[in-house]
Amino acid sequence: MLAIFQFYFSAIVLMLPLLSCVGIGAFWARRDLPFGGSFITTLVTSVTTPALVFHTFATTRLDDRALAGVAAATLLALALCAGASALLLRAARLPARTLLPTAFLPNAGNLGLPMSQLAFGDAGMSVAVAFFAVNSFVMHTLAVRLLPGVNTRGSWKSPVLLACLVAVGLRALRVPVPDWVVETARMLGAVTVPLMLLSLGHALALIPSGGLRDGARVAAIRLGTGLLAGLLVAWMLDLEPVLAGALTLQMAMPCAVVSYMYARRYTDLGDTAASAVLVSTVVFLAFAPLALWFAHGA
Repeated sequence: MLAIFQFYFSAIVLMLPLLSCVGIGAFWARRDLPFGGSFITTLVTSVTTPALVFHTFATTRLDDRALAGVAAATLLALALCAGASALLLRAARLPARTLLPTAFLPNAGNLGLPMSQLAFGDAGMSVAVAFFAVNSFVMHTLAVRLLPGVNTRGSWKSPVLLACLVAVGLRALRVPVPDWVVETARMLGAVTVPLMLLSLGHALALIPSGGLRDGARVAAIRLGTGLLAGLLVAWMLDLEPVLAGALTLQMAMPCAVVSYMYARRYTDLGDTAASAVLVSTVVFLAFAPLALWFAHGA
């Protein structure tokens, strides 16, 4: 028990930079200070995140087989999570089609990237980026199609997906990337995580609390099915410890903020999705040190 308490305290200390960035974003929102949310969102999705993906894939020490394994494991875990989430939403008498993206897609960007790096170092970051690329593709192309009135034409042109394809193509062809390109991608990618954390804190501070009861149920589905799906896939595929731990941690992330944004724009259940994001994030951060301990043993 003492060892767990010591690890919990150490993990909280390690998480202080992450929590500080989230707190600054929340403080900014509460003080109603100028915040270019649209600019940051566009910058992160169109420039810095693609740069991070490209740099990580171009420089990672994971071999191509390991990266392909992460992508396959991610798709399988998300599929299992989506199926279980749909059944549980129906059992809870909640609109499964509308709330399914919120229930099964994890926050692989704002929290997934820094948490994986915190837990597993550079190897965990490489796994997290591969997971994030696949998760982003599923979110912006497949999952969003579940919502009514969504026009997804051209979604395959996502900068994150294109950066992933270019980096993987260069690796496969053994084409050397110029040092100045790698350094430019590194510099741009380095600001991605802080910007994501600031945006997360700002968004959480402004999320309305309406639909809290239904949102809490969606949050429970996200956290529970995500963790179980990650553990099941890691066991089924007999993944290496770091890959298994990073995948499990990614799948256990709270609801993605972008799922709330989609729900608010295209449905009348924006408050429910917002509450799910808020509740799942608060619960995850409260138990994050235990999640780190558990992921290390996955």
